[in-house]
Amino acid sequence: MASPSSEPCNDAPLPLGRWAHAWQQWRPWLLGGLGLLLVLLVGTALAHLLQEVRYGQVMGAVRRTPGAWLLWSLLATAISYATLTQYDASALRYIGAKVPRGTVALTAFVAYALSNTIGLGPLSGGAVRMRLYTQAGLEPGQIARVIGFNTVAFLLGMLAFGAMGLLWGAPTIAPLLHLPAGGLQTLAVALLLGLAAFVALCHRQRVLAWRWGPQRRWHVGLRLPPAGLALAQLAISAVELTASGLALWCLLPENPLPLLSFLALYAVAISAALISHIPGGVGVFEAVMLLAAGPHLPTAQLLGALLLYRGLYYVLPLVLASGLLVAYELRPAAVAPMGRAAVRQSPRLLAALTLVAGLWLVVSGVTPFTRDAREVLVALSVPLPLIEASHFLGSVAGLGLLVVARGLLHRLDAAWWAALGLSLVAALLAWPKGIALNEAALLVTLAVLLVVSRRQFDRPSSLFAQHLEPEWLLGLAGVLLASLWILFFAYKQVAYSNHLWWQFELDGQAPRSLRALTAIALLSLALGLWQLLRPRSSTLARPTAEEMTRAAALVQAGPRAEGCYLLMGDKHLLFSPSGRSFLMYGRQGRTWVSLFGPFGERKEWPDLVWQFIELAAAHGGRPAFYQVRPAHLPLYLDCGLQAIKLGEYAQVSLPDFSLKGGKRANLRAGVNRGEREGLSFEVVPPEAVPALLPELKAISDAWLQQQQGREKGFSVGRFDPDYLRQLPVALVRQHGRLVAFANLQLTACREEASVDLMRHRPEAPAGTMDFLFAKVMLHLQAQGYQWFGLGMSPLAGMAERRRAPRWQRLGRLLYKYGDRFYRFRGLRSFKDKFEPSWEARYLATPGGLAPVFALADIAVLIGGHPDETEP
Repeated sequence: MASPSSEPCNDAPLPLGRWAHAWQQWRPWLLGGLGLLLVLLVGTALAHLLQEVRYGQVMGAVRRTPGAWLLWSLLATAISYATLTQYDASALRYIGAKVPRGTVALTAFVAYALSNTIGLGPLSGGAVRMRLYTQAGLEPGQIARVIGFNTVAFLLGMLAFGAMGLLWGAPTIAPLLHLPAGGLQTLAVALLLGLAAFVALCHRQRVLAWRWGPQRRWHVGLRLPPAGLALAQLAISAVELTASGLALWCLLPENPLPLLSFLALYAVAISAALISHIPGGVGVFEAVMLLAAGPHLPTAQLLGALLLYRGLYYVLPLVLASGLLVAYELRPAAVAPMGRAAVRQSPRLLAALTLVAGLWLVVSGVTPFTRDAREVLVALSVPLPLIEASHFLGSVAGLGLLVVARGLLHRLDAAWWAALGLSLVAALLAWPKGIALNEAALLVTLAVLLVVSRRQFDRPSSLFAQHLEPEWLLGLAGVLLASLWILFFAYKQVAYSNHLWWQFELDGQAPRSLRALTAIALLSLALGLWQLLRPRSSTLARPTAEEMTRAAALVQAGPRAEGCYLLMGDKHLLFSPSGRSFLMYGRQGRTWVSLFGPFGERKEWPDLVWQFIELAAAHGGRPAFYQVRPAHLPLYLDCGLQAIKLGEYAQVSLPDFSLKGGKRANLRAGVNRGEREGLSFEVVPPEAVPALLPELKAISDAWLQQQQGREKGFSVGRFDPDYLRQLPVALVRQHGRLVAFANLQLTACREEASVDLMRHRPEAPAGTMDFLFAKVMLHLQAQGYQWFGLGMSPLAGMAERRRAPRWQRLGRLLYKYGDRFYRFRGLRSFKDKFEPSWEARYLATPGGLAPVFALADIAVLIGGHPDETEP
């Protein structure tokens, strides 16, 4: 809500908007293409390294691995994940937050199980932390600092771990890099000295600050952790990385490399996997390990150990984390806030687990079954057509699971049914396909977890209505390329011939795999072409009169008066499938902005938020939710968005409001003075407004001329006769002459009320608006309303501590020194006269630079010049 003396918003577009638009449009394709290029390079490197290795040798090495080695590897894995939880514990100590240990352990384990498998730890694991730590009482800014601390701590730990490994294993690594061992050891010593200097800096100076500008009042600060915490975190990193390396070392054949030399090679491989940004570093990690340790270990046995390591260190924790969260569905604790927050994360893990199961099925389809499996199939007299069909259909089911995983991430009920059906069918097909017990166990586990978590997939949407993003399409292309490479590796001893396509016999495994891969390749091509060529959603249209009436009825039946902004008619509407809830939104450039979030039936809100995000994505836009209340933040955090604080909203408790008492002496004096000067107050109903419009228009024009401003829109009221005649209007007269007015936003619930458009004549007595507001509150109090909203004060309430997030520190500077752009402090002071309660308001958007561009586009929307062209 604008103050009487507020200045117009600066709605100038950012000069980088065009470049940002182009980058956002092409970024998925560029990054996806880079990923495909990495897949090709890794495949070429692996083909060179495995020239003399046969698929049967690798599988033989896997089967001959002693059970004791597996147990030792599992123990090392458990130690590694237990140590990983200490990253979060250290980060929470760094920001000074207290969270129960159980919550920290659960959050960290789930976050790392997810991020280790699909990669992009700050994003995938960060979304889990944002949701669970928010429920534990942390603010979004604090959680962002936890994520940042974890990222930096892991990188520094990797640096220390790699430097120690390089210092010890330089003679082993030097020939691989064609560099002198002494030079590598010198580099390692330099890195360790740099880390020592960092720790010393932590001990001597807690904050690094850079100051500039007039009188050096602009500054950016970085608070370093205490030296003790920094040393403890380096020790935690060393233990965790050593344990994860031991999980692989325990699986290697007897007489392997010395442990320290192996850990040096392991550090190099992990670093390369992280730099690649391929999910889980699949292929990159294996290629570097084979290149580094291949001269010292049998290649087939090393590759077998790497496959087991993938299963034990990546897949098994993901299964356990999924089961742990799904188990909350069966516990009474799920009714508690933390239990509900944990349960709401299960779709993320089940989507990741579905991806793993789909990949497993696709790879299984292009590889032969074992000799033991052949003997069992012969002994059971399994018909050959059943074997052929199960092999073919199992691969198709794998492709289906890869596609359905996206729907699970978005909690679609259709995706749940599809995933459940595909997992059960594929589990049954695993038996005639080749007695694939491990494959069947994973699929049955997935099916059980899906059944238990059924309530989390409550979005009634169609899978065919979903648009697959470029990342998903290019990811499918990468899976096909990797499967093709595995096919050639598994059957390198089989010479290609046209007869292979028509060879149907028990031992004809190469033809069987070739047909399966061809089927999923054709289906993937058809899916990709359909997604790329299908028509986009229709052009956006203004809501019809029937839609406006339906939305207005939902607002009137609810408690939130802010929904009356829809009556301005400058926003689009998105209804839920049932029509019992809606949200209003505008579009500027690539930003799709929902104002205040959903209204109507609360249980439909999560689905409606997802609908809006997908609608924006279908048009190549970025979603944003403007002026979100703190209680509604989980709706957006569950969708992977981040929240930044915009300011604070002022609201007055009407049952407690009074002009009596010393605290409101100035306000009482202003009201009394106004009455002595002949001011009178009245509220006219909507049907009486049309007759007053000419006089109201004259007051509005005079006010705009005095302010040297122009009409705004979207989240700020404007003088529009069609809008004004739908709401009551409060009037102030002086000796019978109209001098000020404000329209009232009211609902039938009588829970909240507010004013929107308020204008006064330049010659109105001083204190007229104070008189108007006080009289409005007393009038609404008599009508039984509970709260009166004074609107948001931008950038108010930003944290003033050194540990505050950078956005809040920047906002605090703008609030203090930005009066030349906007009367931030004057607006706050005006509202403070009424002693309101202040509640934070947020902007929910994707990460990166999206908040910057979203805020610029929102400023244009509010400025009254939205871009209505179709993107």
